Amino acid sequence: MQELSNRTSAFTDSVIRRMTRISDQYGAVNLSQGFPDFDPPKEILTRLAEVSMEGPHQYATTWGAQNFREALAHKQEHFSGMKINPNTEIVVTCGSTEAMMAAMMAITNPGDKVIIFSPFYENYGADTILSGAEPIYVPLIPPEFNFDANVLEAAFKQGAKALILCNPSNPCGKVFTRKELQIIADLAIKYDAYVITDEVYEHIVYEPYEHIYMATLPGMRERTITCSSLSKTYSITGWRLGYVIALERIIDRVKKVHDFLTVGAAAPLMEAAAVGLDFGDNYYKELQNHYTHMRNLFLKGLDDIGLKYITPQGAYYVMVDVSEFRCKNDIEFCEWLAKEVKVGAVPGSTFFKENVNHLIRLHFAKRDETLQLALDNLSEIHIKAKKR
Repeated sequence: MQELSNRTSAFTDSVIRRMTRISDQYGAVNLSQGFPDFDPPKEILTRLAEVSMEGPHQYATTWGAQNFREALAHKQEHFSGMKINPNTEIVVTCGSTEAMMAAMMAITNPGDKVIIFSPFYENYGADTILSGAEPIYVPLIPPEFNFDANVLEAAFKQGAKALILCNPSNPCGKVFTRKELQIIADLAIKYDAYVITDEVYEHIVYEPYEHIYMATLPGMRERTITCSSLSKTYSITGWRLGYVIALERIIDRVKKVHDFLTVGAAAPLMEAAAVGLDFGDNYYKELQNHYTHMRNLFLKGLDDIGLKYITPQGAYYVMVDVSEFRCKNDIEFCEWLAKEVKVGAVPGSTFFKENVNHLIRLHFAKRDETLQLALDNLSEIHIKAKKR
């Protein structure tokens, strides 16, 4: 038989999704894969029930239903201050996963180089390789996860065509400052590179930190490709509604890639979710308050247990330091954690290009009772670790 693709030969399955399966296998509280266990807003669910009977149930316009794109443009204009043309500057995708892939395929050629900050969401390296490009990793240095501007410039000097920026960051919860974004922007302009942003956690930011849209910086609108989704903001991770926003020259190419990848996002889900895009500022303030509450509850619990962690500035993940348990293999440690302690986590090595085995990622987008159960289970970790 002919051999299979060399490009994908080194791929493993998603470790994040694998840890969900392991959590389910052992009946653990799943704090690995990042999805909430509470319902989306009632207004969206009510509209979904109506749509289930009245439609639409057939294909929408390939790059997104008209009313959805218009509502999305209005919402993003409100928060970013940028004027966005819903007809020429937006493509609605099947989640931000497809948005990132479509953006990558629209701008890169085989052999191009793409800068990725480490730690990184595991899809970014795979997206780069699937596009035929080569990743260049630049470390974010714990515990603040800052970067060295000289190291970053050295990466651009290698001929990088693009940089992927996750802000706020998954997995480490870093919110990039305006000064940091300006450094990235200046280098992108200097070396004529694109910046592909993943901004799915744009509304989950903890005071005093602030999310700043890369595309709003001087000279960056024409070279920024903004990717995001409704998954986290409206607690609908299973609906797979994402989008790409960029200038028409770029979006015209993204539209074509998207058409051949998935044809289009789900028409009835766009119709229902459009209600959420029209929410007022109070919704986003309440969202921030809700996640601040969950973060504070969970971090206090970790303090009480005596576990060390890096306080997240945004998103809904916390990196926990497990070096005290002297685990040489963090994947095996997370499997033990799910089986014996009954808490699902993601090994930190999943996210780092560097040799990092002392961090695990937990997420706290859960109801109070779920978080309390997880904390109750974690309270036994030191006792059970002695029996390993």
